[in-house]
Amino acid sequence: MSSDTPGGHGPPAPAPPIGEGEAEDLLRGICFKTGPPRTVGVELEWLLHDREHPHRPVPPHLLEAAATAVRALPLSAALTFEPGGQLELSSRPAASLMACVDDTAADLVAVRAALARLGLVPAGMGVDPWQSPRRVLREPRYEAMESAFDRRGPAGRAMMCTTASVQVCLDAGEEEPGPLGYARRWQLAHVLGAVLVAAFANSPFQRGAPTPWRSTRQSLWADLDASRTLAPCDALPPRDAWTAHVLDTPVLCVRGEGPWAVPEGLAFRDWIRSGLPGRRPDRGDLDYHITTLFPPVRPRGHLELRMIDAQPGDGGWIVPLAVTTALFDDPEAAETVYRAVKPLAETAGASAAPRNPLWTAAARDGLTDPELRQAAAVCFALALEALPRIGASRAVVDAVAGFHDRYVARGRCPADDLRDLLTTGPAHRPDHPKGTLS
Repeated sequence: MSSDTPGGHGPPAPAPPIGEGEAEDLLRGICFKTGPPRTVGVELEWLLHDREHPHRPVPPHLLEAAATAVRALPLSAALTFEPGGQLELSSRPAASLMACVDDTAADLVAVRAALARLGLVPAGMGVDPWQSPRRVLREPRYEAMESAFDRRGPAGRAMMCTTASVQVCLDAGEEEPGPLGYARRWQLAHVLGAVLVAAFANSPFQRGAPTPWRSTRQSLWADLDASRTLAPCDALPPRDAWTAHVLDTPVLCVRGEGPWAVPEGLAFRDWIRSGLPGRRPDRGDLDYHITTLFPPVRPRGHLELRMIDAQPGDGGWIVPLAVTTALFDDPEAAETVYRAVKPLAETAGASAAPRNPLWTAAARDGLTDPELRQAAAVCFALALEALPRIGASRAVVDAVAGFHDRYVARGRCPADDLRDLLTTGPAHRPDHPKGTLS
């Protein structure tokens, strides 16, 4: 949900309207671009906190100064800011896991230094544990989003302004069936995704109080408009399922001059057919509509896995990136993990992610859930075996092993540490220095 969405801030340029058949053909052609998996990317969202007083809101003028300072840096990643002032770095597609890690880590060194000069730190947590939603971006896109989400309760504002994530981007996969086939990878992502939610849950607080969730961020996504945040129907082949999902999901807004219209219940397919309100959609409207869909896995030619909370520490983001890449892109690990997590589909039942029993347990219980703990143990063991085969450095392997020993082997997740830290305070937890919050 970056603020630099093409065409996202102004009215669309005049263009010929798109027909229903043309839209279906475009969606089938662009959603899964198949071929041998070769590239990997990561999108890192960060909350921005005052270094000395992280519970205090950062003043808007300081957020603006931070944006100016960071935008002046020669980064390899694309830089955007989210509605609440969260910073997002979106890496370029990299030819390997290590290329992605090295480029992104170098960017973060520069970003942290620029923020430090302003007394700020990027904080890795799925939901800000202290702040209420406060939107600082005033573009028409976010005005319309807020209006649409407010119809269904407070979760939308909280999601827009107080959440942060690690999003892993992987190639869709091969056209042919098999462990690297796109249909298998699509299916795997929606089951393994729950394990990733549980293992990396890191948002147990909201507005200064504990919540019933280890991943409050995931609970917020589940509370949003279901048509916009649910996974597509799994009874259809992936291309058909995504095409139908896009066209049958209600339009969030219609771009135009002045405030954007926020129709209610107008599916994109019906907009094509009716031309209401005011005009028929064009290709740009279709591209924009896709950016307003937030399923746990979004096919954008590649697969965008969106379910992982932001992680603590300077390099905490490396672990979910490395584990996910190893399990998807190493053929041996991909085949074995698919068989290992497939039984979790029975727990999920017929409901789509993230509104099914499996994903709910992952967000609420983390790795205290025995089934998810066992699955996570298998996943980390397979990832540790696969990482050297895909060229991971010793430092990356050690980071994954350290996470396993600290969390997975003990049935814990980062949320459990955060609960301990914010409940007892760092003075009572010598193994958790103050800097853990960032």
